[in-house]
Amino acid sequence: MRIAIGADHAGFEMKRDLAGYLAECGHDVIDLGTNGTAPVDYPDISESVARAVVDGQAERGILVCGSGAGAAIAACKIPGIRASVVHDAYTARQAVEHDNLNVLCLGSRVIGPALARTLADTFIASSFSGEPRHVKRLAKIDAIEARYSRGE
Repeated sequence: MRIAIGADHAGFEMKRDLAGYLAECGHDVIDLGTNGTAPVDYPDISESVARAVVDGQAERGILVCGSGAGAAIAACKIPGIRASVVHDAYTARQAVEHDNLNVLCLGSRVIGPALARTLADTFIASSFSGEPRHVKRLAKIDAIEARYSRGE
């Protein structure tokens, strides 16, 4: 799978570990920064990863910041992105199966590297179920997004 990955300075070490791990697993990893621990603003990285997903450069995205929350909030501002903070395997799987999650957000100050790898594996291995109830709910989310994009 082609995965765009990015992090702010707080998530740099975890992002670097995950990028290497995912590449070792055979995934095509697009690293969109940051490339060190100097302070950067997570909205910039979130936008880069989210755009890579919606533009089709990557099938999914992974973002890492201190809590995961800021990265998720910023990524969700890009139409078509469904990003969420995930800190357990159940949510990583269900968010894809039910909500068609396309950007996984992790908190480097909340979880460790082993759990981050497990969550990335679960996220990547999961598929949207396509069940009618989930399709209906996603259509409602898309309609909300469209209404507010038009300024209604």
